[in-house]
Amino acid sequence: MATMTEIESPLARLTDEQIEELGKEFDAIHDEVFDDLGDRDRRYITSMISMHRRLLVLSRVILLGSRYKPAWIAGTSMLSLAKILENMEIGHNVMHGQWDWMNDPVINSSAWDWDSASTAEAWKHSHNYVHHTYTNIRGKDRDLGYEIMRIDPHQRWNPVYLAQPFYNLVLAAFFEWGVAAHDLDFDAIKAGDKSKAQLTRELKGMAGKARGQIVKDYVAFPVLSGLVALGMEAAYAATVGQQRRSRSRRVVDGLARAARPGRSSSSQRARAIVGELVERKSFRRPFRTTVTADFTANIVRNVWAYAIIFCGHFPDQTYTFSQKETVDETRGGYYVRQLLGAANIEGGPTFHVVSGNLGYQVEHHLYPDMPSTRYAEIAPRVKELCERYDLPYNTGPFLKQLATVQRTILRLAFPGGEPRPKPGPYRGGDTAPASVNGNGSRRGPTGPNGSGPEQASDGVRVEMPAGG
Repeated sequence: MATMTEIESPLARLTDEQIEELGKEFDAIHDEVFDDLGDRDRRYITSMISMHRRLLVLSRVILLGSRYKPAWIAGTSMLSLAKILENMEIGHNVMHGQWDWMNDPVINSSAWDWDSASTAEAWKHSHNYVHHTYTNIRGKDRDLGYEIMRIDPHQRWNPVYLAQPFYNLVLAAFFEWGVAAHDLDFDAIKAGDKSKAQLTRELKGMAGKARGQIVKDYVAFPVLSGLVALGMEAAYAATVGQQRRSRSRRVVDGLARAARPGRSSSSQRARAIVGELVERKSFRRPFRTTVTADFTANIVRNVWAYAIIFCGHFPDQTYTFSQKETVDETRGGYYVRQLLGAANIEGGPTFHVVSGNLGYQVEHHLYPDMPSTRYAEIAPRVKELCERYDLPYNTGPFLKQLATVQRTILRLAFPGGEPRPKPGPYRGGDTAPASVNGNGSRRGPTGPNGSGPEQASDGVRVEMPAGG
């Protein structure tokens, strides 16, 4: 097995005084933003929720005609976008507490729940607390590879990782369910750290989420599409010949007989009604096409969430840390670890909205409770600190970040592997940063500024956790 060469963390090159001063400067950014929060910010999140609801309703109306290909394509696209917005820009950020400052009875981290397999309780503990507290600390951050993949050379190789290129694809397609299972924390269950009552509560919550999604996406709306199609057929039959009218009449009579109380139980009547409906092609086809539309939208949402999250956490530029490195960590050290453990994704304003502004993963990890609309505003100030303190500012185009993640997953499926070269200190302007190799030496530029173009923003200001 190849010997792994350590890359010195930039954190080790800072003096205690520099780390303390850096912590104060990061705190100042947070406090300034939170002092400025107001109606502008409130309008943003309420308008985003309103947009999501309009998209959702419109997509459902269009999918009533899902048996026609143009309606299927348009409805599925809109439903996918609605699910992405609800998951990324609304659900993830509201449940992070980014909008708690409004004191809204609905738009807050305590009351909000999302259309995802994870229960709010389990996700907030696993993500908000464990991941954002112990970011990239090996053995503590359970989100490092989500415990099923080897994405860092420090992880000991196991033969099961040979299959990770395959189950990586499965995880992408069914990401919400993978995250929900991950949030159960099987290690805590095996160690007896999670009580039976808590596990039962979480499993019941997941079952309820699964039942709700199945009923909504794969029963209720498909049935509605089928019934609308039957109704339209009956209405059309009323305007045409006797043969059509009699055929429509037979369908109605059959459903009436199936629904008649008589001596049959309610479950028998329900089965009879379903049997009558399934016999009708005019019901089966829109039912089936709506099921495929909903399934496709869920897959699109899952793959998009997977791609954004993996690009923000597992590209080559990110650092991981031993537990020894983080003993007695100060406020400034915490900030530097968050900075080094995340990577941004370059893109335009629309990209950042549909990614939940997690294209600014660096800023999100520095200030997870800050409204996401503020990340573009503070990014230049974060870069300025990186330049002043000789720290990297990790960023890159979406496809490049995703490619490096997939390369890592493939490469580390096999034994061995060494840390990839890391970016050197951020330098503004047109000067590219040198990258740091495993032996600590530097090599030439890796990209145009080491940082992507930030989007113009009027800003939106917010408040951060108290320093400690």
